[in-house]
Formats: sequence, C-alpha cells, structure tokens
Amino acid sequence: MIRYFAQHPTAGNILMMAIIAIGLFSLTNLNKESFPLLDPSKVKVTMAYPGANPADVEDGLCNRLEDATDGISFLKEQNCDARDNVAIFILEMQEAGHIDAFYNDIKAAIDGISDFPEDTEDAIIEQLGRISLVANIAITSKNLTTSELKALTESYRSKLLANPKIPIVTVGGFSTHQLQVLIHPDTLLKYQLSVQDIANLIAAQAVELPAGLLEARETSYQIRFANIRKTTEELADLVILHSLGGGEIKLGDIARIEEKFEKREQRIELNRQPAGLLIISKNTTDDTLKVFNEVNHFVNAENKILPEGTRLTITQDKSAIVTDRLNLLLKNGWQGLILATLAMFLFFNWRYTFWVALGLPISFLGGLAVMVMFGITINMISMIALLMAIGILLDDAIVISESIAHEYKKGKSSLDAVIDGTHRVFTGVVASYLTSAFLFGSLLMMKGDMGQILGVLPVVLLSILTISLIEAFLVLPNHLKHSLEQSKKKQQPVFRKKFEAGFNRLREAVGRFADTAIEYRYITVGTALAMLVFSIGLIATGTVKFKAFPSL
Repeated sequence: MIRYFAQHPTAGNILMMAIIAIGLFSLTNLNKESFPLLDPSKVKVTMAYPGANPADVEDGLCNRLEDATDGISFLKEQNCDARDNVAIFILEMQEAGHIDAFYNDIKAAIDGISDFPEDTEDAIIEQLGRISLVANIAITSKNLTTSELKALTESYRSKLLANPKIPIVTVGGFSTHQLQVLIHPDTLLKYQLSVQDIANLIAAQAVELPAGLLEARETSYQIRFANIRKTTEELADLVILHSLGGGEIKLGDIARIEEKFEKREQRIELNRQPAGLLIISKNTTDDTLKVFNEVNHFVNAENKILPEGTRLTITQDKSAIVTDRLNLLLKNGWQGLILATLAMFLFFNWRYTFWVALGLPISFLGGLAVMVMFGITINMISMIALLMAIGILLDDAIVISESIAHEYKKGKSSLDAVIDGTHRVFTGVVASYLTSAFLFGSLLMMKGDMGQILGVLPVVLLSILTISLIEAFLVLPNHLKHSLEQSKKKQQPVFRKKFEAGFNRLREAVGRFADTAIEYRYITVGTALAMLVFSIGLIATGTVKFKAFPSL
C-alpha cells in the first residue's frame, strides 16, 4: 500500500483532497456549545394541587406517585418535592436503561393512578437534559409598572420565537400573577354583602366551558363559552348586583382592583431596577453561537428604537466560553504550525517542510469530519483534545520525513528512499499511536456523567491521530518524493551547512554522554529508581496534593 501510493502520480493527492473536502463540508454540520451533551437520565413529573399545603401535597400526590413507580425497570432514584400547590417528582434512570422506554413506563404508571384528589390537575411529564441555556435577556424600564413590564416581556418573547433560528424562549423574573379585589367594610354593609358572597359571584361568572359541537355541511365548529377575566378592566366590568328596573352595580363600582405579583422575593433586578427576564435556550441539535448571534442582533436592533429608560441587556452569555476557547484553539494552532515549520526549516528545504507541516490542517479537517460522524460537538472537552493534538500531531510526519531524508542521503533514488524510509519507522510509529490509543482510550471505560464528559476526549484525540497516521503513510511519502527530486537541482544554503555542522557537534556531545551513562549503568538505573521513589513519596506524604478541579 505504501509503495502504491508513493509511486502513483495522483492517488495521494486524491486521498488528500477527499479528506479536505469532507472536512470542510463537515464544518457546516459541527455544532458548538459550552459543554458535552449528556445522555438524558432523568424524568420530571409536575402535578398541580391548587390550595394544598406541602403536607397535603405529600399525602395526596407524592406518596401515590412513589408507590406507583416503585417497580419501574432501571429505576435508580426517586425524589418528590412537596411544595405549596404543586408536587415536583424526579426519577433517575440507571445507566443501563433506555430513556424512551423509561419515560413510557413512568407515563403508563402515572396514568394508571385513579385515586388522586379531585382538585389535582393532569401531570406534566418531561425528560430533563434535552435543552441548555444560551443567554438571558434582561428588560428594564424606568417608566413601566410591573404588570406593564411583564406585558412587554411577553411581547418580546413572541417576537423572538417568530425567528426560526431561536428555538426556545421562556419568561422569568415574575412570581404568580394575581388580581386583588379590595373592598371597604362600609361598602359591604351598605349593600349587605360579605367577602365570600363577592368571591362566589366572581367564581360563578369566571368560567370557561365547552358548549357543544355545531355541525355544518362541510365542516364542524366547536363552541366554547369563555368568560375568564384576566385583566383589571375585565374584572371591574363584572356585574355584582342588578335591580328589577335594569340597574347594575359592577365590581369596579364598589371595589379597588389591583394587579399584584405574589412573592416579591422572586423579583429579578438589574442595576437596582426591576427587570423582566427572557431565558434563551437551545435543543441538542442547535448551535450555541448561531443562536446567540441571532439574539445579539435582535437586542441591538431593538435598543436602537426603544425610548430612553427602556433597555434590553444580555446576561449569562454562555456563548462567550465557546468563543474564547475557539479563539484559543485557532491561536495555538497557527502559532504551533509556524513554530514547527520554522524548526523543520532548519533541517529541510522549504518544499520538504511545507508538505510535512501540511499534515496538521489536513489531520484536523479529517478529525472534525469523524467528530460529526460520532455526533460530537465543539465544546470545552473536545477543544481540550484538539489543543492536545496540536502538540503531538506532527510527531509521526517528522519521524517519517527524517527517516526518508536519511535514506536519501545514502545515495538511494527518491522512490526507494521514500519506501525504505517509511518502512523503517513503520513499526515504531504504529507503536507510538497504539500507546496513545491505550492511554487515552481507557477514559472510555469510565461510567456515569463523568465518563460521558471525559469520554469525548479520547474519541476526538484518536480521530485526529488516526487521520494523521493515514496522511503520514499514504499521502506524505508521495509529496516528499517530488521534493527530494527537486532538491537535487539546488545547492544547499550556506546557513544550513553551518547549522548542520553545529548540530553534528551537539549530537556527538549527546552521544558521548549516553556512552558514559551506559558505562556506569548501575549508577544510571539507581538514579532513575531514586527519582521514581522520590516522586511517589511527594504524593504519599501529601506534599503534592490532589484536587479534581482547580480552585477558582
């Protein structure tokens, strides 16, 4: 195979162009996010029980939910949080289970419960971990009331969702919305009413019920009676009393109606101003940077037309982490490529150096294509793997190119030098690759969320190293053969002759030092063992401490 690609005039170039083309195409499908995707393992069940305190919720909902789901396959843990008016029930699945089957089993178990209290609402069942935060938008205004601020926040949510590139937007910063009816005691005495009477009248008229089905010739219409009062104006217009002569007394005539938000402590402030919050999230298939760019463009456009005192501000920008790491990767990449190229240029001519250095971008593009194939995104962990790959990527190409140059200096033809030089280091290069594969591949054996996170690193790193190995054995020899043929026609520069003479003297000095170490082999081995024991002692005595993550 090496001989075929080395002597074939186009096979190596075709393989190289194929890797580049596939890599460039894969870039359009490579999503970017802050952290690796974790396989969902939790299901959340939310049930509302209006008017119930935590003890009633525990007895009426939590106990029944836990009993019904005890026997579900692959159930790892149950946790039910009983709060005022609501129960939040979270079930965690064992790693061996399948989330879709786990979800269906939970839904079937809950649907089978028939003795929930009468006032409970239907359960909302959802898988956790399918969406992630992109950014928040805080909306502040000096001139709006809390109700008006919420209305403005809701309108901006609708505008954002109208953009197909912004998938998920939710509203935050406001607690439960209430309409409070305040009546003076003298008014109650005047009309011989009680607070309960007025509450009953409001409840009796605030209804939303189906009224039947109207069948037409070609279609049918669902008729529904809707009389829900959701604003202060609508509630003030509610008729409380009327006389036989047609006179009416409305709620607004005898009471003051105010809009309130139940819990002040749930209010969000930005720079000491009340703020509405738009929470921008994405699905697993969306790109963090693309979503954020759309959000940023929307905020900038709206701020240009908003009146003074009203502003949209982006907070909790998760895309900044991704952008910073990508910039670091690109910076390290071109710096490493330039330094490696300059170092090789001291030993080889510029054409020879160019084809060796070209292995870095080719291997990266091929590795990114493999990442897309395995469904891996650009994230914190995969970028760490890419940064590590920069440091070790050119090793194989440099070893092979040096071996080929050494064979050529023996007087062999360019084709024979390429083939013999590649075969001479084939075993060592493959052994080096397998060492990396076994070392980093062991991370794939880790279990749990940490195993899923760290498992990204060996897949990315070994993908790039594999492409690098293919490029070094099949593409590089053909290019180096042409470079050697061209080098025959040129004289070696004076500076390289001087550099090689100095480097030979350094090599001879290192060789003499190695001979001395071999001659006094017992001292050499003893020194190495002493250093090993000393290193282990630093860890055993606590001098070198262990910490999973550095302190921030």
